[in-house]
Amino acid sequence: GIFVLGLPYALLHSGYGGLFLIILAAALCCYTGKILIACLYEENEDGQLIRVRDTYEDIANACCKKLSPKLGGIVVNVTQVMELIMTCILYLVVSGNLLSHSFPYVPMTEKTWSVIAFVTLLPCVFIKTLKIVSKLSQLCSLVHFIIILVVMTYCLTQIRQWSWAKFRLSIDFQDFLVSVGVIIFSYTSQIFLPTLEGNMKNPGEFRCMLNWTHFFACVLKTTFALTAFLTWGEETKEVITDNLPSFLQTLVNLCLLTKALLSYPLPFFAATEIVYACISRGNHSNYRPPLFALGVRGSFLLLTLLMAMFIPHFALLMGLTGSVTGAAMTFLLPSLFHLKLKWEKLSFLEKCADISVFILGFLCSLAGIVCSIKGLLEVFG
Repeated sequence: GIFVLGLPYALLHSGYGGLFLIILAAALCCYTGKILIACLYEENEDGQLIRVRDTYEDIANACCKKLSPKLGGIVVNVTQVMELIMTCILYLVVSGNLLSHSFPYVPMTEKTWSVIAFVTLLPCVFIKTLKIVSKLSQLCSLVHFIIILVVMTYCLTQIRQWSWAKFRLSIDFQDFLVSVGVIIFSYTSQIFLPTLEGNMKNPGEFRCMLNWTHFFACVLKTTFALTAFLTWGEETKEVITDNLPSFLQTLVNLCLLTKALLSYPLPFFAATEIVYACISRGNHSNYRPPLFALGVRGSFLLLTLLMAMFIPHFALLMGLTGSVTGAAMTFLLPSLFHLKLKWEKLSFLEKCADISVFILGFLCSLAGIVCSIKGLLEVFG
């Protein structure tokens, strides 16, 4: 995702610890993805694993059924939709910013450019299946590799300037926490995993797929962050493409714009599917009237545009939302649900692993919330 472009900046503030964090975050996110999917299955009388739950919501309801049959599902759905909508808003804001910087001679504000980007996303109201989203995501991955290739190729031409002395040994604690957030949230995908696993032709390959994707993601992100940071050192900017020469910046910005627009349908589709599932359950029917479906999708599209145009200090609010929802959906809830549903079948080491992940996720979330609120208080005086 777009967070990858901030990894070199994260290394600037985290030094050698940042390299370790990139590897650790990959391992933890891969682990929580596996235990989350494990919560979808139960053993039958013959000892065979049967998929008895379909969504993150079903897992939450199973854990909270003694307290309240629907409480867990409501909490998870609200958290998921909030994070997905904020992600969609972020893509619109980024699109407006990139268009503004790509065509500075055109007398239009970033908000106007965001509206133009919004118009190109109107066909999203007609997306009905995950297959369409997967094809768009493939194109998004292709564009992302082009961006990474351009940046890394330029960095390799500057290899004579590289120096390991650029890495910090002493770090500022608050800056380090910012780096932790960037690194962790560049891996998060737990929201999509139950739907993804349920749509696979061979769900038995899920764990293998998760291992390989996280391994290659870790290798790519480490290589990218390292080469970029060694090239620019202390001059590394928040978004590494801003360090590129002007003749490359326009090309990369347009690629980033394409990536942002192609990234939008996935969280958009996931959010609308959650809403549809809740409405269908409330009506005790799986029937979705076409006009109603278009109305829900259109409303979501319009909501993301309005919030992208009118929310002030969006980056800080996004950081606050991410610290709450991102850490909860990625670390806290998967480990908590796994302990709750599988306690009797877990080994001592598995229980220790889940508890450790929960504590680590809680500390990261708390630290991120404190830093975000501190930033908001400074902005609002």
